[in-house]
Amino acid sequence: MNHKIINPFAGKPGYNCFGCSPDNKLGLRLSFVNEGEYIVAQWQPQPQFQGYQNLLHGGIQATLLDEIASWYVYARLQTAGVTSRLDVRYRKPVYTDQGALTLRARLLEKRRNLADIETELLNNAGVLCAGGVIQYYTFNEQVAREKYWYPGAEAFYKEL
Repeated sequence: MNHKIINPFAGKPGYNCFGCSPDNKLGLRLSFVNEGEYIVAQWQPQPQFQGYQNLLHGGIQATLLDEIASWYVYARLQTAGVTSRLDVRYRKPVYTDQGALTLRARLLEKRRNLADIETELLNNAGVLCAGGVIQYYTFNEQVAREKYWYPGAEAFYKEL
């Protein structure tokens, strides 16, 4: 069963994340769904995010993968964290004019405060175009709440 993940940060003063704020007009405005072992997002590329003509910029691809990994930390590991390592492999061109992309993240390994999260960027035909392992340094709940606005696990799944 799929569950939409609520963005509990939306509307809070000072929240303007490039990756997930629904109010950042220049941002990616990602939203997320809990699907089996994955956190998933659908995203429609826009021309302003291209590098070469009609090709999604590699830095934007890396940002998309980093963002979905961070939401895995929030929604599945039930804490906040920061990227400590980002290892992306670009496999195929990602076009800005060929439909929506699918982003997926799942946990590979967790040891103490480090979480290795596998990420994938698939094109509209379901072909893996980029992916990698993103390592997050995760915080205990007290630090996550005090310094990183973490609202608690229940805030991501409460009924609308």
